[in-house]
Amino acid sequence: MFYFLIDILGTIAFAISGVLVAMDKKLDLFGIFIISFVTAVGGGTLRDMLIGNTPVLWMREPIYITVIAGAVIFSVIFVKQLKYLRRTLFLFDTIGIGLFTMLGIEKGLAADLLPVMCIALGTITACFGGVIRDMLCNEIPVIFRRKEIYATACIMGGISYFVLVLLPFDAAYAYVGAIMIIIVTRLLAVKFGIALPNVYRKIER
Repeated sequence: MFYFLIDILGTIAFAISGVLVAMDKKLDLFGIFIISFVTAVGGGTLRDMLIGNTPVLWMREPIYITVIAGAVIFSVIFVKQLKYLRRTLFLFDTIGIGLFTMLGIEKGLAADLLPVMCIALGTITACFGGVIRDMLCNEIPVIFRRKEIYATACIMGGISYFVLVLLPFDAAYAYVGAIMIIIVTRLLAVKFGIALPNVYRKIER
């Protein structure tokens, strides 16, 4: 139930972020739903295909389509209120990557993968829905933008999880702690302008 709740919360967060991007692009209602849908389940779909877990989760559990549809309706109705919140899209996107990274790691552990592979699977789960969303909306995906800490935060959170589970407390605390590390890392990186080294500096000079 704990992991299911995390999955639903992550789906809602990403679905709302997809709606906000689609509405900024002035897409019609069908376009809004599609962008929201691929944002919410794109990474998980790729994850399930990589580990041979087919049919993929949203095909076996219709509740995900229902949740996404509900998030779309809610976001369209209350879009003005959502836009009044500062950096709403960024916030929902950040929450989504934190939740989905750990879901991907959990799937990797269930498939008996090595920790490094679990972290890669978590990063794919968290990031590739956004990659598909941005490509469909004719944007450079956030994960590839030079000034954004995105996948790096997922990797740091994944590493921290495998460190935290070695400590003498319940594994659920390690799970939640890793989610918070991902979210806080991305928030701090944006607030203080922290980014990966600029490999183009010499060329730009």
